[in-house]
Amino acid sequence: MSYRAPVRDLRFCLEEIAALDSVSATRAFPEFSRELTGAILEEAAKLCNDVIAPLNWPSDQQGCTLEDGVVKTPNGFPEAYAKFVEGGWQGLQFGTEHGGMGLPRALGCALMEMLQSASMSFGLGPMLSFGAIEALIAHGSDEQRALYLPKIISGEWSATMNLTEPQAGSDVGALRTKAEPNGDGSWAISGQKIYITWGEHDCAENIVHLVLARTPDSPAGTKGISLFLVPKFLPDENGNPGKRNGVKAIGLEHKMGIHGSPTCTMEFAGATGWLIGAEHKGMAAMFTMMNSARLNVGVQGVGIAERAYQQAFSFAKDRRQGRAPGAEGPAPHAIIDHPDVRRTLSVMKAKIEAARAICLHAAVEADLGEYHPDAEEAVWSRRREELLIPVAKAWSTDVGVEVASLGIQIHGGMGFIEETGAAQHYRDARIAPIYEGTNGIQAIDLAGRKLAMEGGLAFAELIEDVRQTVEDCETSSNPALPPLASRLRPAVDALEEAAGWMASASMEDKLSGATQFLKLTGDVTGGWLLCVGAVAAQRRLKEAEGDPAHAETRIALARVFADTVLAAAPGLISDIQLGAEALFAPGEVMLESA
Repeated sequence: MSYRAPVRDLRFCLEEIAALDSVSATRAFPEFSRELTGAILEEAAKLCNDVIAPLNWPSDQQGCTLEDGVVKTPNGFPEAYAKFVEGGWQGLQFGTEHGGMGLPRALGCALMEMLQSASMSFGLGPMLSFGAIEALIAHGSDEQRALYLPKIISGEWSATMNLTEPQAGSDVGALRTKAEPNGDGSWAISGQKIYITWGEHDCAENIVHLVLARTPDSPAGTKGISLFLVPKFLPDENGNPGKRNGVKAIGLEHKMGIHGSPTCTMEFAGATGWLIGAEHKGMAAMFTMMNSARLNVGVQGVGIAERAYQQAFSFAKDRRQGRAPGAEGPAPHAIIDHPDVRRTLSVMKAKIEAARAICLHAAVEADLGEYHPDAEEAVWSRRREELLIPVAKAWSTDVGVEVASLGIQIHGGMGFIEETGAAQHYRDARIAPIYEGTNGIQAIDLAGRKLAMEGGLAFAELIEDVRQTVEDCETSSNPALPPLASRLRPAVDALEEAAGWMASASMEDKLSGATQFLKLTGDVTGGWLLCVGAVAAQRRLKEAEGDPAHAETRIALARVFADTVLAAAPGLISDIQLGAEALFAPGEVMLESA
């Protein structure tokens, strides 16, 4: 059950597929270089491999405890978190003016993947702090940024998002938590929030809660929501944790997975808080947090898939059973020599690389959207980032669940036994398609708002980029690349046809096909980016640059994805165009059980 961070694959994806060098060209990161990328990834790998990963299985078995409002995390978590803080890792992608390292967020995504692979339960804490930091940078006052950002960015204090309530679920507009003015610029926050990740724990000296609430006489629905900053301990005159605030954990969720992560029910009883941004503008601040969280959750899907794959691959090399055709030596042979097992592992690996590429491409475009000196290029990158966020979140987390499930299959009966650890990866992965906006909500976002964005421009630009890669593969001197084009071309044709149908469909029909439309978009985008990688690998082979075996592997992975996923892409058209009538015409009779 050991884990080794895939540094080589991460570097290849960052540099050759996501084009991280384009961020260097903005000159927003003067200390950034390829050499620094390598050093950062290697150091982060040491922390994740040697300190955090060994806690994954024990923390799942031990879980968290709650007593008198105090949560105790699994053994080793506080010490590992102290190492995380010591390395300054929470501030990797944030500006030096607030105490961060001042590096691209794409590197932050690579770090996040390693953390999630090492221990998803542990990695959830830093992940929530990332989103809160971005919200404070974008919407906080100068005083709030000066007081709270250095502490959260250093990791000394952690942060949460308090959005969900028992009666509201994903319907944020139905929340009831109240904020009453105290008359001194602060507010008294009262209400209950559920599913609050790392809402209470023993790793950081203070916890800063970002809480959605309603002010008196606020409009109904989402228009009446405001965002508040509510610390566990009120800072004293020196900015250190002082008096305990009126917020505490009153329950721990008993979950299917991520047992090491304290998922809390939080009670706010007149807790002192401060408004972030303007009153009734909480949704804008929330979406800043949510966009950060959605990309990082997509990365989480990649991370748990990578961990599950590594364990399945190791098991397949060691497990001996049956006689494999063409295998050397006496039977029983290692099951990795059986073609069906080899195929399963290859598809798992190809989908992981595709999901990784989608997430890191989105992260690089986010950097370019913020820092590119050319205004038009910056707008282009922001459009691409917006388009990719729902795909990165939904498609990548679905891959996480699929790969974790296939990992159990590779283990056979032993995968269904908890002691092997394969089942934990599946249990942990299963939450990711649900939180930070279910994957169905992501599909609605893609098929509705993102497809129509600027008259369909973002989607048209994506199609254009894919077609350029089709041409690059078709004209390559490497005979392995034109066959990739023969799969990618009909797949992108299908995506263009589906996009056209969705754009003109009724709302009911559009929503009926939204999930499959997102799947097709992810399939084609992932396949495109793997083909971009294959073209880059061919260049490396031609110029005798780097490890030729790794370059050949990148081409082979693109072929596996092309011949399995892309080949099936045109078949999704009929599923997308099923329409609402087939689902609703029979009424409830079709859905009744005996």
